[in-house]
Amino acid sequence: MPIKERPAERARADDIALQALTFLAGDAERIAGFLEATGLDPSGLRDAVKRADFGAGVLAYLLSDEPLLLVFCAHASVEPATVSRAHDLLSPPVDPDSVVRRAH
Repeated sequence: MPIKERPAERARADDIALQALTFLAGDAERIAGFLEATGLDPSGLRDAVKRADFGAGVLAYLLSDEPLLLVFCAHASVEPATVSRAHDLLSPPVDPDSVVRRAH
């Protein structure tokens, strides 16, 4: 079941995703790891930022690496659960019918 969102929650989730991207971009090793994991290059990153689901992808990357997530949380003064909630709010809804169709 999708999470119901309010405009202020969505704005806060977008802000956390932007903080996360800024955090990654602020360190050569962090951004290199992100680019490697996503298969993006710097020009592809510029294009990807414009996609509606990009913020969810940035947060998913952080959530997949607990040590990095904890460093980000300390940097941004947020709890890991807040990052997880922001990810859930920014993730596009899943169409269960399309998942079933692709599985067959």
